[in-house]
Parts: sequence; C-alpha cells; structure tokens
Amino acid sequence: MPRLTAWSILRSGPEISLRGVEPACREAGLDGRDRALVRRLVGTEVRRRGTLRALVRHFARGRPNRDLVCHLHLGLVQLYFLDRVPEHAALSATGEAVRRTSGPSKVRYVNGVLRSALRARRPGLCGDPTRDLPGRELHLAEPVFRDPVEHPLLWAEDALSLPAALAKRWTKRWGRERAEELARLGLAEARVSVRAVGCGRAELARELAGEGLEAEEGPHERILILPPDRTEGLIASEAFRRGRATIQGEAALRAAELVGAAPGEEVLDLCAAPGGKTAVMAEAGARVWAVDRRADRLERLRETLDRLALSGRVEAIEADASGDLSEALGSRLFDAVLIDAPCTNTGVLAQRPSARWRWGPKARASLLELQRRLLEAGAARVRPGGRLVWSTCSLEPEENGQMLARFLAESPGWERSAEVETLPGPADGPGPVDGGWSARLLRS
Repeated sequence: MPRLTAWSILRSGPEISLRGVEPACREAGLDGRDRALVRRLVGTEVRRRGTLRALVRHFARGRPNRDLVCHLHLGLVQLYFLDRVPEHAALSATGEAVRRTSGPSKVRYVNGVLRSALRARRPGLCGDPTRDLPGRELHLAEPVFRDPVEHPLLWAEDALSLPAALAKRWTKRWGRERAEELARLGLAEARVSVRAVGCGRAELARELAGEGLEAEEGPHERILILPPDRTEGLIASEAFRRGRATIQGEAALRAAELVGAAPGEEVLDLCAAPGGKTAVMAEAGARVWAVDRRADRLERLRETLDRLALSGRVEAIEADASGDLSEALGSRLFDAVLIDAPCTNTGVLAQRPSARWRWGPKARASLLELQRRLLEAGAARVRPGGRLVWSTCSLEPEENGQMLARFLAESPGWERSAEVETLPGPADGPGPVDGGWSARLLRS
C-alpha cells in the first residue's frame, strides 16, 4: 500500500532525503505506478510542510500525536496538492492507513479533520494572502495563515513553507519580493537540467525530441531543460544510455568550468560524488583524482563515468577529504583543486526540499567548521601557480564569500581571480534550475 510506505518514510524523522524513497519502495515491493505516487506524496509533504502544519493547526482539535500528524499531512497533500486523486479515494486511503497503524478508534478523528479541511477548500484565488494557496488555484473559506502585514516571516513559514529564520535573512539580503520568489520556486518539483556531452545542444535536442522528450534551451549553451515529470523518460532514453546526455544543473556546470581544466593537467576533486563535475573536468582532458568518503557514493560516481566513457581519466579514491590525505595521495600536489563542499543547499530547495527543515544555528556551526577544514585541506594540495575552486549549492554568504575572505586574510600567497553566483530562475522561464556560488583562487 503506497500510503503506508509514504507514512513510514515520514514517520522515520524530520530530516528526510528523497533519495531514501526508492529503497523504501523496493523493500515494500511496489510497482512503478505506486512508487511514483509515494515519491509525489513524500516530496509534496516535505515541500509544503509549513502549510500542512498550518492546516492541521487550524482544523484539528487538540494536539494529535506524531503518527496521526503524518497521516493528516498525507491526506491533506492528496486533497490540496494532487489533482489526480479523487476526494473519496484520498479519504478512504487515509482512513485505511490510520486503521492499520493507529487502530479503528482514530479513524473518525482523522476523517473529521480532513472533511473540515475539504469543506473549506475553494477554487481559484481570492487575493487574501491569509487564505490563498501559493502555487495553486485554490483558496480557503477562512483565514488560515498568519497575516503577512503583521507577521511577514510567520506568513512565509505558513504559506511558502520557508522557515522564518531563512525568510528573514533572504528578505534582508534581496528584499521581500525576491525572497518570496525564491521561496515559491522551492514549492514545486524542479525541472530537469540536461547537459549535452560530446555533441552540440541543438543536436541533443533533436535526439531527445525523436524520443518524445521536448526540451527548451537553458541560459548556458550546453544546457537543455525538461519538465519535472520527464526524468524517468530521460534516463530511459538512448541519448542518456549512450552518454550523450547527463543530468547537471547550470550552477554546478559553471563551477566545474571555473576550474579551467586542460589536457595534461592533474586535478583533485574533493567531495566528488556523484561525479558530474568530475566528468566535466575529465572531458576537458585532465587527469582527475576524485575523492569521496563513502563507498556507495563513489559507486554512483563510477557508474556515471562508465556511462560517459570517462573512467580511464579518473582515479576514484575513498577517503575523508577533511582529514589527512597523505595515505591516499602521498605528497602529490595538483594543477587545480575543486572543493564542492557540503552545504545548507539553500540554492537547490526544489531538488532537496528537506534542506529547509535542517536550517538551524547548531547545524550551521558544525557545517561551517567542516567547510573550513575542507578549504584548508584542498589549499594544501595546490601547487605554486595552481588554482583552487570553492563551490557550494548554497546562497548563504558565510558559506561562500565570507568563508573565502577569512581564508584569504589568514593565507598569504593567495588571491581571488573570479566568482560566480547563480540564482534559480523562474519556474515558467528559461532560467537555471539550480542556484549556487563558486569562486576561483590563484596560488602565487
């Protein structure tokens, strides 16, 4: 039963990675159609969790326990965000899942909350931000979200599912309108960014069109954009299987290109999996040492390189890039080092929606310390006259410009030569699907 699988995934904890959905579906023995439903249920719950919390807060009596909250969220996802599921089917599936997990006595309570929410649902938008559902042609019969005039940050948490702390810093940096636009981009499943490999973009577009995949051009000359529901079609395509197409965002591609890898050069790629940036540098003719600390992630990197016929130019190394690399690399120095650092992922909330719910001072402090260690380890491996590229898919200054400014102040002999910031583009336009930041430093 897909509903029970989705419920068990959500119940496992607040920090859900959508990558864990597929293994859970396989373990449950679900077919392709049911797996797709579980992905939509879980993905929508994570993206819209702030709104779902507001709905439960408004329509539920008392304080339902966590198990019931997960059931209520999934029921509300189907009633408010999944158009293909009939109302009676959503109510029936929720009731059956509650009966199996929490007992018959709880079915009436959950059913009552969902029916109250259903009665309050209205078609179209009414212009009242306390009632309109962003990204949906729906509004509520009565105010449910907090007033954006009196409490703009709490409204963002309710209506846009953007934590108030993140909304505050984005508003301060870009203004309220741009901050809300970025938040809205994170409410929908991301479009698919496809890089042409070994061929021109127009040629790849014709190939994909021949397989029923109509793509539009992205801002980068090597990028095509597909609708979010065409991921499986792309992966099954002949162009993908033959290594002429690969999934890669524009911000990620620009970071790899910033390295300026050239034939005959030796390049070190720290935190290399799943291998997209490694592939770009290997394609340029460089010999790449790709380091990652997890064997399963390196296996994904090897699969990518095999498909793109680049394995012969890459040496995959299992090691902790933030620690001592002497056992793995000896005293070797490199022409260039790329550090694609672990980050808060705030530039890719559409692709990694759970990142917004990990936002907090304790997690950020630990992450910044790890980033500092990685930066020092990478810099120590650059030969004199070489290059270091720092890359994240975060939009936060302390992980990007401020991180490098501190390093440069403490490290004589380095200078910044370039930097690139990319913001996600509009969901209905040609802009990049991902956001991020990268900069290149030169060692004298």
